[in-house]
Amino acid sequence: MQAAKALFKSPCTFVAGASVAERIPQYPFPEVAFWGRSNVGKSSLLNALIGSGIARTSNTPGRTQQLNFFNLGDKLILVDMPGYGFANVPLKMKHQWEQLISTYLTMRDKLKRVFVLIDARHGFKKNDLEIMDFLDEMGCIYQIVVTKTDKIPLPSHATLKTELEEILQKHPAARPEVLMTSAERKAGIFELQLEVAGL
Repeated sequence: MQAAKALFKSPCTFVAGASVAERIPQYPFPEVAFWGRSNVGKSSLLNALIGSGIARTSNTPGRTQQLNFFNLGDKLILVDMPGYGFANVPLKMKHQWEQLISTYLTMRDKLKRVFVLIDARHGFKKNDLEIMDFLDEMGCIYQIVVTKTDKIPLPSHATLKTELEEILQKHPAARPEVLMTSAERKAGIFELQLEVAGL
């Protein structure tokens, strides 16, 4: 617990962005990545996690158009991945993103986990399940983080968590526990910090 608190009190700085595979940087630190549908609240969650406004938030889906790397106290690299699903971008750019992400996931020996973000109001959608199948096939360990839990009634939190965890039993690369969060209310943020620090 103290280690998690100390880690997330460390300065966090943007260190690189990569829009093509050839520009993906290498670092000597462990790495965790955050991925989810466009407009799932990824940047807001990252900002809540590190306690600053370092990740740009936007109401426009598809704003993150590259892999963004953040250095947390020379101990951990946080990676903000391009959103999938609703991004209104040209087909050529989508193919470029696919190549970028596939290359990134296959070449990162220091990548400890991908946190796949799911909007509490929608649960798993078709493209979420496709991404999970993709990560299963690659043998890339991932964990589900539910965002925007403040947008659904409190009594439904446990039900949603149970439903999602039952589905995860069919996915070999998925961690069994779902983390429930709200960047708005800072709910579940410390639990996510503990999970990240444990890696």
